[in-house]
Amino acid sequence: MSESSPASALGEIVEDRLLDGRLRLLQPRKGHRAGSDAILLAAALPGLEQGALLDLGAGVGTVGLAAALMQPELRVTLLERDPALAALAGRNAGLNDIAGRVTVVAGDVTSRAAILSERGLAPASFDAVAMNPPFYPPGGSKASPVPNRKAAHVAEGALAPWLRTARRLLRPGGHLALIHRVEALPEVLAALETGFGAVAVRPVHAFADRPAIRIIVTAILNSRKPAMLLPAFVINGPDGKLSPASDAVHRGRGRLGPDYQ
Repeated sequence: MSESSPASALGEIVEDRLLDGRLRLLQPRKGHRAGSDAILLAAALPGLEQGALLDLGAGVGTVGLAAALMQPELRVTLLERDPALAALAGRNAGLNDIAGRVTVVAGDVTSRAAILSERGLAPASFDAVAMNPPFYPPGGSKASPVPNRKAAHVAEGALAPWLRTARRLLRPGGHLALIHRVEALPEVLAALETGFGAVAVRPVHAFADRPAIRIIVTAILNSRKPAMLLPAFVINGPDGKLSPASDAVHRGRGRLGPDYQ
């Protein structure tokens, strides 16, 4: 399925499917596109039952919507600064018949607390926060000429403002989950020193005999528990096909949090 509007800055919009076809996503054909990172992050969240999840920098809503399908009672808020992408996220919630459990907020992750509160994001109001922040610092990589891909991949500032917002909006004992490139591990760990404990790091490898390509990091606000290095998660087997564990996660049937070792 595809559709396009000459007035849209996002260009042609197509429908894709993830989670064994259960998650339907409208997203731009060109630029940043949802994939494994979002599904792995959603699978790293704990079971929240009727709790509230905030997806920071949600894009078209992939992480939050995937989590909502994996956890049928979960309430999800999607925060996205690009109004066009936020509008698509709202459409995607309806497309997946979960609009009643999903709230979309157009706003910047790094906004002041008063501004976020005005938009319904009150302090200490979420049980979990998920984030797939931009990976690369300005000038650190060749930026895509496609605006939505550049915004998704190239950070305008450090990770610290994202985590500051997460600390402010999480309830005490709330959970944080993020996915990032391996090279960012020192920055991630340093930023988590303020306010977070029970930090768990899981390396993600494309193949078992190759270096990790991602890290999935979870933490708990105000926890005093020590850090953990979890077993590696391997996406592909030697034959290039998804490993059994990876296949289960990509179908929405497997989990990746610290309790799933």
